Amino acid sequence: WWERVCSKGECYFRSLNQKSRRWKSVSANERALQYRVGEQIHGFTVKQVTAVPELFLTAVKLSHDSTGARYLHVAREDSNNLFSIQFRTTPMDSTGVPHILEHTVLCGSQKYPCRDPFFKMLNRSLSTFMNAFTASDYTLYPFSTQNPKDFQNLLSVYLDAAFFPCLRQLDFWQEGWRLEHENPTDPQTPLVFKGVVFNEMKGAFTDNERIFAQHLQNKILPDHTYSVVSGGDPLYIPDLTWEQLKQFHATHYHPSNSRFFTYGNFPLEQHLKQIHEEALIKFERIESNTDIPKQKLWEKPREHSVKCGLDSFAADPSKQTTVSVSYLLTDITDTFETFTLSLLSSLLVDGPNSPFYKALIESGVGTDFSPDVGFNGSTREAYFSVGLQGIAERDIDTVKQIIARTVDEVIAKGFEEDRIEALLHKIEIQLKHQSTSFGLALTSYIASCWNQDGDPVELLKIADKVSRFRQCLKENPTFLQEKVKMYFKDNPHRLTLSMSPEEDYHDKQAKMEAEKLGKKVKALSEEEKTQIFEKGLELIALQSKPQDTSCLPALKVSDIEPKIPFTVLETTLAADEIPVQYCAQPTNGVVYFRAVSSLNTLPEELKPYVPLFCNVITKMGCGALDYREQAQKIELKTGGMSVSPHIIPDDSHLDVYEQGVLFSSLCLDRNLPDMMHLWSEIFNNPRFEEEEHFRVLVKKTAQELSNGIPDCGHLYASIRASKNLTPSGELQEMFSGMDQVKLMKRIAEMSDIKPILRKLPRIKKYLLNSDNIRCSVNAAPQQISEASKEVEKFIKGIARSKKERKPVRPHVIEKSSEVKPVGSEMLSGLQITRKLVNDPTFKPCQMKTHFVLPFPVNYIGECIRTVPYAAADYASLRILARLMTAKFLHREIREKGGAYGGGAKLSHNGIFTFYSYRDPNSLATLKTFEKAVEWAKSGEFTQQDIDEAKLAVFAAVDAPIAPSDKGMDHFLYGISDEMKQLHREQLFAVNSDNLVDVSNKYLAVGKSTRGQAVLGPENADITKDPSWVKR
Repeated sequence: WWERVCSKGECYFRSLNQKSRRWKSVSANERALQYRVGEQIHGFTVKQVTAVPELFLTAVKLSHDSTGARYLHVAREDSNNLFSIQFRTTPMDSTGVPHILEHTVLCGSQKYPCRDPFFKMLNRSLSTFMNAFTASDYTLYPFSTQNPKDFQNLLSVYLDAAFFPCLRQLDFWQEGWRLEHENPTDPQTPLVFKGVVFNEMKGAFTDNERIFAQHLQNKILPDHTYSVVSGGDPLYIPDLTWEQLKQFHATHYHPSNSRFFTYGNFPLEQHLKQIHEEALIKFERIESNTDIPKQKLWEKPREHSVKCGLDSFAADPSKQTTVSVSYLLTDITDTFETFTLSLLSSLLVDGPNSPFYKALIESGVGTDFSPDVGFNGSTREAYFSVGLQGIAERDIDTVKQIIARTVDEVIAKGFEEDRIEALLHKIEIQLKHQSTSFGLALTSYIASCWNQDGDPVELLKIADKVSRFRQCLKENPTFLQEKVKMYFKDNPHRLTLSMSPEEDYHDKQAKMEAEKLGKKVKALSEEEKTQIFEKGLELIALQSKPQDTSCLPALKVSDIEPKIPFTVLETTLAADEIPVQYCAQPTNGVVYFRAVSSLNTLPEELKPYVPLFCNVITKMGCGALDYREQAQKIELKTGGMSVSPHIIPDDSHLDVYEQGVLFSSLCLDRNLPDMMHLWSEIFNNPRFEEEEHFRVLVKKTAQELSNGIPDCGHLYASIRASKNLTPSGELQEMFSGMDQVKLMKRIAEMSDIKPILRKLPRIKKYLLNSDNIRCSVNAAPQQISEASKEVEKFIKGIARSKKERKPVRPHVIEKSSEVKPVGSEMLSGLQITRKLVNDPTFKPCQMKTHFVLPFPVNYIGECIRTVPYAAADYASLRILARLMTAKFLHREIREKGGAYGGGAKLSHNGIFTFYSYRDPNSLATLKTFEKAVEWAKSGEFTQQDIDEAKLAVFAAVDAPIAPSDKGMDHFLYGISDEMKQLHREQLFAVNSDNLVDVSNKYLAVGKSTRGQAVLGPENADITKDPSWVKR
């Protein structure tokens, strides 16, 4: 007994000494390295301390003494700190129980019983990220923030939500599914299915890629939890009961089945103390029965075929079949084997030099790789998949033969050494590139392996794996070929999955839903029907009732920093005339280069083809390099080279904008001369002779645009709605709206593509020269001088126009960035001059467009022309958008309307946008937008509401900026730190009167020009309204 007391005393004093030593240290890494294995801290025991120098971090693994909860802390000198809690969730049916539970636990808890504390905290916090995810076999709740007080507040809310949720029946009905009258206040209207997750998943399964990937996982791992839809199948979601939901929480959301992760430079002790005292101390260890057994291996390959909806934008309607061959691989807890297979997958399918790209993509049989191509390590056993989409059904066997033949060729020939080096170079850049959301990337990266009881720290030791990989190749040159033989050629656990469309697919889904609804309604007694009506009224009353949120923690507006940190920039002239902005930053041995080239002289008839030009200009070959050699050089010497359209509105005038193309790339310091030489060759000597390769790129682009609509429907709707409100809106629709999707469909359909190919050299003549260009470089201070020489060489080396070209639109305004001294620092050197376009003849006009698509849900956008960034009212409108979203639109569109999401936002171009996505309603939602304006005009909000909206806006304004992106607001948008500081002060000053005033002045019907657009199914009400244009 005495020895135990003495040893406890020694432990206590040793712990105190260690803490004092730790806090005398400088960095988070050094503090973490001083923990000792076996040390006990606030109910946890340290199990392992590991330095991972290549990621500049120290990993501390702990275990909770009384519950067995696992804990990983990653200490890194990063102010954007992250917390996540993860539970292994293993559903055995497709009712979506883990997904609906993920939604419902965030609807109120014991300590925070108000409705929807999660969404309320978005406006009471300066979080840089808040969300929750349901994967196939785990549920993850992460948040991040730079503010220590905010971290403690959010941690308290997340812990209480996860472990002590209210799980009220009405919240289950709202978030999951319910039977309710179409009009909840009228019992004569028919009963229908409603619910946020129900509508979310109806929207998710309008995406054919999603349907294919889901079936692929279900069929290749058919024996356990992976055989079901964890997010929920809309036809099975109505089978879930409230009791089953509560039971699932009781068995899965226990500390013994949890994994905690923290990241950043905040002290670990504080996290452990709070987690122990607020949650874990209230539990005892249980045997968690959530293990996922290994999949029983097949003795022979299997085949399956499934159906999907038609693609309205398919280039060839007769070619809408998808097929893939998939192979079950190894257990993902074998971290080196999965690392090797992941690299092998990249060698097999990435880029035009990969064997499957050559054999499949360039065969002309299809348009693009099948969904979920390559390595997938998200399940207990990883799998690899390869195939084609956009094929004729008769070509299924052809694709299978090509895949088998390619596997044989890889086994015989192996891979070129240069391709392996390019891949390892990519890893080196990824390790050095600094992201602002590194903590979130880490928690996502380790989640699957850790979920299967793999070692998350081993996953982080990437340098060790690269060394071991090199050693394996050195000792055995056929190392990778043997893997291909083992996992592909000789593997009987192989699935061939094909998917073909049915014209009436969505009608059949609707019919099955109607049958399910009919059975449920038929089984109801009169008393139950009355109860449903009463519960519907009760839910509306609850949703409409003002919420007492005083129980929730909150930051104050006074917690926000009054001033922004200023960025030192220097602008010089290259070749005596081209402005180059330099920003010295701790970029960790990476150089970031950008250039903007003007479109002012480009003839109007060529403009629609600018996005296509951007997409292919780095992929067609240049100088002495054909497109394969160019791809190889880009991978070996850079971290990627991209080109994209660049439309930037002026900060002072809505009808003035910059039109251009943005060139971006990054490389390691040592490769800067090679990267700039590549740009020189692309500018001076791009190659346009490879017609067949161009056709491949066109088909791929058209397919990707078509596939993206279900995920980004509300963005397409918003772009279309704003088309006629400003001159730049017209260009935005042409470059990235539905007009561009349709143009690419038409080009992909052309049997003779030469006329399009001939446009590219013409666009090149106007774009790829030094007439109207400006550049920027972000690099380490010691690298700026070398970068300056290389940029100078690049500018001197690229062509100038032989003759002076006049702008197509004569109204060009030269605008210099307004630069004044700020604090003790200055932006030194010259100013960046941008050539903006003004269209004095432009008249905004109203337009309503309905794109009829085979979706069961709608995507809606309504846009209103307001004021530019520099206007005094811009700050008030920005706060108002957040206020409307949090206090009115979230309740009306999501909670009552059942849409997956919706809200309001103010864009940099002065367009105020209302939007909703995966929305069962259309015109009713547009009416809700109108009501939101009336609500704002009435001033029915409190000072607390305004303060919360300010916190949410400042969370976005003050989001961390990576070293690679510092100074980009100035370079791209012409917005100086001084302008940002002025905008900041205007945001602080916004009051209730300002908000009511801007609602009346800009948003009221008849006050400003507006546009509306809906993407969704046939709609009788819209069809009979002549003010709508149907597309």
